[in-house]
Amino acid sequence: MTRLIKFFALLPVLLFVTACNTMQTRSSEPPALSRIAERGELVLGTSATMQPMSYKRSDGKVVGLDVDIARFMASAMDAKLTIKTMPFQELLPALERGEVDVVISNMTMTTRRNLKVAFVGPYMKSGKCIITREVNLARAEQAEDLNTPDTRMAVMRGSTSEDFVRTLLPRATVTATEDIASGVQLVRDDRVGGMLADYPVCLSTLKENPDDGFVSLFSLLSYEPIGIALPGNDPLFINWTKNFMTRMEATGILDELSQRWFGSYGDALKID
Repeated sequence: MTRLIKFFALLPVLLFVTACNTMQTRSSEPPALSRIAERGELVLGTSATMQPMSYKRSDGKVVGLDVDIARFMASAMDAKLTIKTMPFQELLPALERGEVDVVISNMTMTTRRNLKVAFVGPYMKSGKCIITREVNLARAEQAEDLNTPDTRMAVMRGSTSEDFVRTLLPRATVTATEDIASGVQLVRDDRVGGMLADYPVCLSTLKENPDDGFVSLFSLLSYEPIGIALPGNDPLFINWTKNFMTRMEATGILDELSQRWFGSYGDALKID
């Protein structure tokens, strides 16, 4: 009983010390919105390898739907946009280290990723489809149809496409590439039978390569919500981004951007 009394007597002190430590930690790491305002700069992390979401044009400029969303974010903050490109698998570690403020890169909101970072969205839906020149692959109606050693599939390293293949197609022969373009080239050279990628990437690849004989499986093999990744310990930034995206949707700007980059196919990517 005496120990219990002493514990409760010390409890206010412990709570005070904890609160002070928490305040010191927070004061040493100002919220993202404050840092962005002080710098006058929003730093976007994106892979720039997934047309039309984010990619480098021939002149080196990074463009795409994700980049446009980030530009509107920066404008709403009265800040300039700085774009940092890096391999897809390095994006979230860079966000956790504070090297970028936000990641917008055709990223699926998975529970595994959500353990480390926060997500706002989804702002569009996607799913897995196949870029191929082999008609039998394009006619597949479900994942099990592809689960054979004869299925030679390319995927982008660190993506949910790689997770999908290794989990649901364990018998398939898989080649992981650093970017989408490398995987598409493997298909073009007949070194793999197809590339598993997100629906927007499949659409763009067919559109940009009309003479390569590519076909695609347009019935999605999965459903994947695409969202904006933010630091998980910054509720104000998360709330601001939620409000920002609500306004983007309510004013029709998000629809306009989707139509710009996907044309008539944009309707298929809307969140129901």
